[in-house]
Amino acid sequence: MKYRPLGRTGMNVSEISFGAWAIGGSWGQVDDEESMAALHKAIDMGVNFIDTADVYGDGRSERLIARLKRERRGEEIFVATKAGRRLNPHTADGYTYENLRSFVERSLQNLETDCLDLVQLHCPPSAVYDRPEVFDALDRLTLEGKIRYYGVSVEKVSEALKAAEYPNVQTVQIIFNIFRQKPAESFFRTAKAKRIGVLARVPLASGLLTGKITPATTFAADDHRNFNRYGEAFDVGETFSGVPLSAAFAALEALKPLVPAGMTLAQFALRWILMFDAVSCAIPGAKRPDQVVDNCSASDLGPLEQRRMEATQVIYDTYIRPHVHARW
Repeated sequence: MKYRPLGRTGMNVSEISFGAWAIGGSWGQVDDEESMAALHKAIDMGVNFIDTADVYGDGRSERLIARLKRERRGEEIFVATKAGRRLNPHTADGYTYENLRSFVERSLQNLETDCLDLVQLHCPPSAVYDRPEVFDALDRLTLEGKIRYYGVSVEKVSEALKAAEYPNVQTVQIIFNIFRQKPAESFFRTAKAKRIGVLARVPLASGLLTGKITPATTFAADDHRNFNRYGEAFDVGETFSGVPLSAAFAALEALKPLVPAGMTLAQFALRWILMFDAVSCAIPGAKRPDQVVDNCSASDLGPLEQRRMEATQVIYDTYIRPHVHARW
């Protein structure tokens, strides 16, 4: 496992880290003991950074991570969580100091800690980025010692650019993968200039970029790949990166011949992300230890040849760009 600086936080994080949405819920059946085995395998593989949120399983994900830290006491494990999506209704007006403090204190309890390593606003309404008082509230929580650093998780590149204008935003989490390439075109330069850590989320496009999903695949009722296929529950970009499945499957057929011998499609997709030095880490999810091993092994692979990178760009431009580039 290789490590990269997380912006200017002083943390050096595993370039393949662990996304903990799936072990909380909304990805079909999940077993807590299997989730714990996956978490332990991640630490065994050199992962030292885990991304979660207070709403993943209504705290279930955070509590499993707290258990992991108890069981791996003495090992350096950084935990990022998120706040804001507990608001109902989820509006910009709800992003007050009082509400954020309440969410942070609940995460402190779930994670069994006195101070959160990193708190991210959880894909707030776009209007939040025009409200300095929200970021003042985060500064206050930092001064109070409840959080070490804060950042944002965004839906759109335009939101990432707005967030970067606030001097104490340390990280931006954004969807970035072979099917969502816009951040590299219009945000990464800003991130590097301001030394903002970039967390590449949805790196495997909700499993599409593993190559294991086919047109015949079905999903459980409690899996967002079923219930949010068209954005019924939250932003459609979170599910399959917002790409229509017909376009995705056509792109996948074109991608598969580019994968070098001995490399899985998932590893190729993760290694593609790591070719961008603005990225601090990719955070693929995993529910089983074998998925963790496959994901983490991408860090040990050599760089992709320029011809493969160029061919991947052509595939994106041909099949995917018309559906996603202008939208996010």
